[in-house]
Amino acid sequence: MKGVQSIDEEVFRGFDRITEYSPDATALYYLGEKFSYRRVQELINRFAAALSDLGVKKNDKVMIYLGNCPQWIIAYFAIQKAGGVPVPTSPIYTPYEIGYQLNDCQAETIICHDTNIGYVSEVFSRTPLKRVIVTNLVDMLPDWKKFIGWAFDRIPRGHVEKGEGVYFFKELIKKYPAEPPRIEINPREHLAYILYTGGTTGTPKGVPGTHSGMVSYIKDYYSVIEGHVSEGNDCFLLINPLFHIMAKGMFMGVALTLGNPTVLMPAPVTDAVLESIQRYKVTTFLGVPALYRMILENDRLDMYDLSSLKFCWSGGDVLPVETFKRFKNLTGCSIYQVYGSTEVGHLSLSPMEAEPSPKSLGIPFSSREVKVVDPDTMEEVPTGEAGELFVTSEFLMEYWNKPEETAHSFVTMEGKRWYKMGDFVRLDHNGELHYVDRRADIIKHKAFRVSASEIEAVLQDHEAVLEACAVGVSDAKVGERIKAMVVLKKDARGVGANELISFCKERMAAYKVPQYIEFRDMLPKSKVGKLLRREIREEERRRQAQ
Repeated sequence: MKGVQSIDEEVFRGFDRITEYSPDATALYYLGEKFSYRRVQELINRFAAALSDLGVKKNDKVMIYLGNCPQWIIAYFAIQKAGGVPVPTSPIYTPYEIGYQLNDCQAETIICHDTNIGYVSEVFSRTPLKRVIVTNLVDMLPDWKKFIGWAFDRIPRGHVEKGEGVYFFKELIKKYPAEPPRIEINPREHLAYILYTGGTTGTPKGVPGTHSGMVSYIKDYYSVIEGHVSEGNDCFLLINPLFHIMAKGMFMGVALTLGNPTVLMPAPVTDAVLESIQRYKVTTFLGVPALYRMILENDRLDMYDLSSLKFCWSGGDVLPVETFKRFKNLTGCSIYQVYGSTEVGHLSLSPMEAEPSPKSLGIPFSSREVKVVDPDTMEEVPTGEAGELFVTSEFLMEYWNKPEETAHSFVTMEGKRWYKMGDFVRLDHNGELHYVDRRADIIKHKAFRVSASEIEAVLQDHEAVLEACAVGVSDAKVGERIKAMVVLKKDARGVGANELISFCKERMAAYKVPQYIEFRDMLPKSKVGKLLRREIREEERRRQAQ
């Protein structure tokens, strides 16, 4: 594969290499505009030169406070080429959240949308910030397209006042030549990013990753997809946020470093997703289960041609069997699994030689080592039995400035540092991982360990159920009672709790059946579409405490 990298190379080398082979090939489609590899590389190099001139030095942290747009990709690689460390974060974070992260990583530079400049201004004086680089979602589009968007009030804009320390992305890439600084770094030691993930003590945790660590799982991707995903003849649609490890890793591994164009979308609008698949003949696609359900529930679904799809992946949450089956029946395309975490990077993909199972997480990548253990005894469980997944690799790093969190989530065994994934899995005789549930989402009912995901999957098999969430409610007699929250499809009529409980009794052992069902209009989701069971558990705890 042309873009394949050495572990001892920087992350951006794969992109540079594929640009040498195919400079005029399309790297990105964004809001109807086409960007060649040559053009993206030139913009990266110009922005890297600008960052260096503005004072970004080796190891400096630079926050990317942007949604999906070409500027995100340009900034990510340019920061690395300037010797800095990208810190991608969600563009919907509040001043409190970005202020905490800026202080934690000591970032002096932030790149943000003009619509977020108010939030940045609010925290500027309380953080190490020295400079703000501002851009708009359509900065990279031709003027005539921007004029139409503004004329019809379709483009969000924020008011930005010029002042000391405020710079404009458009002006910087025009001002500087495409000659990036030459910074010598050690890929095995130099950080390629810091990503923030949720904290068990209530504050986010910074997760650093080296260039070699990221390259390791990009190379692992190649070993799984080789012979299935082409170099230059496939088209990838990316709607998942690039500030998340799943989207960032898959984007690099199946598209950008293989010469495959990516349709980059700024927001998860279902009709726009479907239209893009049809228009660009998209062959590869990444989504979370909630997005697949949104597609299947779209009233205009039969108006779109999705026949170009060949390989679809899902990650970030449990994929219901009913969703898997309906999507396969609709498109003829199976949904494969992508699995990992911010702490360990990408860990596995479903094998592509056979029909995937919604519960299969695939075979762990060669650069990662796994154990399935009993969390109470710390002993490995027999093959085929469920236990907590521990992962190690030579690239595993501790949390940024969080020794207590590190001690809670990492353990030393057999002379190696292991990360406790918090997921219960089974490892079969073929070395394939099968998901059971999150450790926190195991309900202990009458001495049984019951998987919340299993209950949810059964409920979602009911034709009237759109979404479901199962939690344990503390009970002195049985440990925890099982309660399910259910969202019905909008056209469902006359479906009650008794019917759903009876439905579960026909499909599960008696100890797994929920004792209570509560109907809701919606369930809480994270910023990347993952079901937030912990919020519902907290609600139930507060109810009991009253």
